[in-house]
Amino acid sequence: MMGFAKPRIVAAEEEADISATPRAEALRFIEALLFAAAEPLDEETLAARLPEGVDLTSAMRALQAEYATRGVNLVRVAGKWSFRTAKDLAWLMAREAIEQKKLSRAATETLAIIAYHQPVTRAEIEDIRGVSTSKGTLDVLLETGWIRPRGRRKTPGRPITFGTTEAFLSHFGLESISDLPGLEELRSAGLMDGQLPAGFAVPVPSDEPALREDEDPLEPGDLDLGLAPRPEPEDGGQTTDD
Repeated sequence: MMGFAKPRIVAAEEEADISATPRAEALRFIEALLFAAAEPLDEETLAARLPEGVDLTSAMRALQAEYATRGVNLVRVAGKWSFRTAKDLAWLMAREAIEQKKLSRAATETLAIIAYHQPVTRAEIEDIRGVSTSKGTLDVLLETGWIRPRGRRKTPGRPITFGTTEAFLSHFGLESISDLPGLEELRSAGLMDGQLPAGFAVPVPSDEPALREDEDPLEPGDLDLGLAPRPEPEDGGQTTDD
């Protein structure tokens, strides 16, 4: 009569030995090293910490496949390995914050000149301020959305003209640009102390969107404050000097 094999009772310690194969242990070692590291690790550093005989290339490939569908992925960047948030979950880590920045004196003066004298060019702003205006000052104001390029002045060089935007009115609580304070209001606010030149007057501001007679429409590329792309020569790009 055929007998049956007697069931074998496996101790807990033996179960651990069965599951803890050399390959599984190597993956655990690598996981521990990468999670504990403050920065990505290269393969040389990893290999120096692992037991001899570990096929690091295969181990990294296996671990990368294991984490491919998880919330964190094993990635290689600049020849080094690290765990990173899965790309499709990056939005979970995003945090919106409003950073308050104080305008520099130059930016404040430039903004005031644009508001009262628009449309105005950079050269005209410098003439009113009496000092040169850096490109960075205008860039800051453009980034706030308070000023915009309007057109190009019909003068030699055709400089860009600037004006204010609806965002400017909204930020400063103005119904229209004409609500900006006049001379007497500026005096009462203490912003016009001292002796003013004879005939000094605060201009009446206007943000009429229509271009004036001395303005041309913007060209392609002007909204980036760059020059419009030059047309390609008809002869395939070859140019000659006369």
